[in-house]
Amino acid sequence: MKRFSGLLSAVALAAGLALAAAPAMAQQQLPPMPKVKQSTPAAIAAAKEILTMKNVAVMYSGAVPGIIEKTKTGLLQQYLNYQKDLDEVAVIVAKQFAGGEKEIGDGMAQIYAAEFTEQELKDLVTFYKTPLGQKLLTAEPTAINGSLQYMQQWAQQFGVIVNGQFKAEMKKRGKDI
Repeated sequence: MKRFSGLLSAVALAAGLALAAAPAMAQQQLPPMPKVKQSTPAAIAAAKEILTMKNVAVMYSGAVPGIIEKTKTGLLQQYLNYQKDLDEVAVIVAKQFAGGEKEIGDGMAQIYAAEFTEQELKDLVTFYKTPLGQKLLTAEPTAINGSLQYMQQWAQQFGVIVNGQFKAEMKKRGKDI
């Protein structure tokens, strides 16, 4: 379950942006889904196995309920007097689309299969089953999360230095800021 947890903050931001657009998009014509190169069933199966090993489903497991809730909230802002009805309809819609996240996983597998050859995907599956591959699956999210935290801290510290340099340069011009 911990795998990919380091990426969740970035993914949550992207998902939040997508979810925020959901009510507005519901009123517009849907853009076409991006076209993905067709791959062999074996390549797609290997890609699905890799994504399962990486536990990427945790990134999108709440997508359907999240979009339903966000849509309901957006509609409530426009139709406050329909709260009871919208609450009831949300339950109906949630039942209709339960399990819809599978479409995301299938799409991700197709994208992986389009980026790698069937043999490369099979080799990756083999690699991820090795001790080093297992360590990568376990340790990489922690390393990515640590790297993101380091970059944030570095940016804050560097910002203070740059701010100080601005002040020093402005002071040379006789302007205290």
